[in-house]
Amino acid sequence: MCGICGIVSSQPEADMRITRRMNSALAHRGPDGEGEYTSAHLAMAMRRLSIIDLNSGWQPLYNEDHSIAIIANGEIYNYVELRDELQKRGHHLSTKSDIETIAHLYEDHGLDCVKYLRGMFAFALWDSKQNHLVLARDRVGEKPLYLYETSDAIYFASEIKALVKTEKVKFEFDLQAVQLYFHYGYVPEPRTPLRGIRKLPAGHLLVVDVEPWSVTEHTYWRMEDIPPLAGDPVKLIRQQMDELSALVVRSDVPVGVALSGGVDSSAIAALTARTYPGVLQAFSVGYPGRPFNDERKQAKGLADALKIPCHEVELTTEEQSDFFEELVYLRDDPIADISGFGYYAVSKKAHEFGVPVLLQGQGGDELFWGYEWIRQAAAQTLHKQARFESGPWGGFRYLNMMRPSSLRPRKLWQWAKTGCGIPGMKKIYQRDGQSHPDDMVFMELTPDFVNACNETPGYYAPEFIEQVKDFPAESLHRFPHPWPDIPVTITQLISQTYLLENGIAQGDRLGMANSIELRLPFVDYRLIETVIGLRRNYPDHRLPAKYWLKEALRDILPDEILSRPKQGFAPPVREWHDNAFQLHGNKLIDGMLVQEKILTQQAAQTLATGVYPPVIVPISFKALVLELWMRSISS
Repeated sequence: MCGICGIVSSQPEADMRITRRMNSALAHRGPDGEGEYTSAHLAMAMRRLSIIDLNSGWQPLYNEDHSIAIIANGEIYNYVELRDELQKRGHHLSTKSDIETIAHLYEDHGLDCVKYLRGMFAFALWDSKQNHLVLARDRVGEKPLYLYETSDAIYFASEIKALVKTEKVKFEFDLQAVQLYFHYGYVPEPRTPLRGIRKLPAGHLLVVDVEPWSVTEHTYWRMEDIPPLAGDPVKLIRQQMDELSALVVRSDVPVGVALSGGVDSSAIAALTARTYPGVLQAFSVGYPGRPFNDERKQAKGLADALKIPCHEVELTTEEQSDFFEELVYLRDDPIADISGFGYYAVSKKAHEFGVPVLLQGQGGDELFWGYEWIRQAAAQTLHKQARFESGPWGGFRYLNMMRPSSLRPRKLWQWAKTGCGIPGMKKIYQRDGQSHPDDMVFMELTPDFVNACNETPGYYAPEFIEQVKDFPAESLHRFPHPWPDIPVTITQLISQTYLLENGIAQGDRLGMANSIELRLPFVDYRLIETVIGLRRNYPDHRLPAKYWLKEALRDILPDEILSRPKQGFAPPVREWHDNAFQLHGNKLIDGMLVQEKILTQQAAQTLATGVYPPVIVPISFKALVLELWMRSISS
């Protein structure tokens, strides 16, 4: 696990001094050492967090004749199997590093080397014979890679703050990205808030030839390309998870798990505790007074059953407020998630106990229909499809929405009191008739997005409105007809937006802020291919939430966990919100958002009070996070 950076240029004058400035900004990602590589057209460097092959795995790493050099951020979980195959084909590997396998795979397979990698990675590989640089990112985007491109050079780094250190980047905002931010609470890739800086998308390769100068980008993996798969979903998913649990614990340093009382983290703990050769350490967060949303008791109960130690950290409002400004900076991207302090705190506790590798359950909700609104998005999009593709009779599909969710007396009474489903069905029917016919039903099912659509025009400056008026935030889920497989596409959308830019991004940046490598078994691409392939044959969005996953885990998790209602990570949101505004709210007044003519001065004064409508992430909080991010990244 590392941070990487570099410059590739058409001119034989790549500047290592600038690369070293970038590398110094990544020191937290790799406190154990650094490495450099330079040639006429390339200067690249890395910071190392030693996880595998502690003694000899120092980068850059090379093939046998040193014609290929590689630096990488991440872990290749199947490196043991890859090493065995490479050695059988006559390769000589000089280290036991997982990253060295990539250089030798490239010798044999060229750009297709990425197809053999199971894990998380972002790498830069220099081929001196071909005089080109290959930049690559893993299939799901666990490891970040940011790019700043000019007519004759490309600067790359694991974090935005490193690119800013080059002093080449003009501090100008991408206003369309800011428009997306105010609706989503983050900036979906490949955009960033800064004009000229973008993310290399997940599952992509960028090939830079220096003589003559040429830049080409390739897509090597997409969720929507996964073929159908036949078989027993429960059996096949369990097989993949058993195999994966043995791979993700490969490490030459201690491994831990972030444990709550939910199904996802419990599954990771139960599966890996059986395969990890050492003593797995568990880490759990809670709040003073142990309110209803404190899950330490449930976490401790499972840890005791698994016979693993469980370490607790209690998050106070004062600590969260005092650290809030620093937290915004450490996340690198502006991410308006009040629960981010929990990511940081659990990683910090793992670091204190000398556990540099932390497993986490992110991705389970997105992959297995853990969010009710996502299941509704799939169902309602199918109804909208029938309306627009089956003529006037397609509207009768909406009548299905009038059915009660259960035949239990209490549910039937509630259904009857609310008009037997008629008002809700009518509202959805009208909404679909007014929306763009190519828009799948997606973010409009979330109160935050609806609130942003309704309220942001009243806060935006006229100049900003003029710049973004032709760029609707809904465009991210707009697909031309005929629509692709709807349940698969909805899974893809939630994975490429909320999971990637909120969950995965926060986990990586705040874990690395404490020099902790975060591993997310639920975003393993083979597990994803298994679930999506099965979903194409056996649509499961109408089954109970996480049905396939829970059935696959029945022999290792108690019914108490499998039947527990979903809670999610829920800090004392309002208390944290109010304290953050008491300390920092006045920075919105005449702040950068006003100076850049994104917000009006009156809007900033109103939002500075911490306006809090009945949503999870109000516009006031999004504005405060973006204001603090702008100040920290530009200083």
